[in-house]
Amino acid sequence: MKGGEGQTTKPCLIVGLGNPGSEYENSRHNVGFMAIDLMCNALGIRLSGRSFQSNSAHTRIQDKKVMVLCPLTFMNRSGAAVKACAEYYSIEPKDILVIHDDIDLMVGRVRVSRDSGSGGHKGVQSIIDYLGSKCFCRVKIGIGRPRYGEPVEDYVLSPFYKDEREHIAEALRVALQACELFVLEGIEPAMNNINRLNRANKEES
Repeated sequence: MKGGEGQTTKPCLIVGLGNPGSEYENSRHNVGFMAIDLMCNALGIRLSGRSFQSNSAHTRIQDKKVMVLCPLTFMNRSGAAVKACAEYYSIEPKDILVIHDDIDLMVGRVRVSRDSGSGGHKGVQSIIDYLGSKCFCRVKIGIGRPRYGEPVEDYVLSPFYKDEREHIAEALRVALQACELFVLEGIEPAMNNINRLNRANKEES
């Protein structure tokens, strides 16, 4: 992923979901934040400021203007930050990409989608509620379900099992590819490429 300078273009917004605070830093629910961290490292940028109740940064991917956002509102009020940013920059829902965990996907799977429901994810539901629309795009990173009977609420706020960490590291790299495709080519190429890769990996496992 390469940053760059170019002509002014209509911005898109990439949002990573998670909870602020060191106690949640490595939790499953924070894979959206992890993906944004990886993106920032790849682009050589740093999140800064507290505009829109978030850590944020402006950047470019080639000639495309991008706003990167990590809400600091806690998960169930993520929509407040996303709405504030989208309204300020006149960003339409179709130009918003949200990266989040998905308990219904196997650990390490990545799926790109748009115009779908929350699947019970409180952060996504908050964005739907605040925007009054579900027409934004998603990068879903699979975290799987508890192995040892843990309550789901505890499971999502806990770190990954040791044997899952390599899979999640690879999933984050795939999520980054999805973001780049979304910005440069649009949601259809992102869905086609990433979801096809996801199916191929599933067939091999």
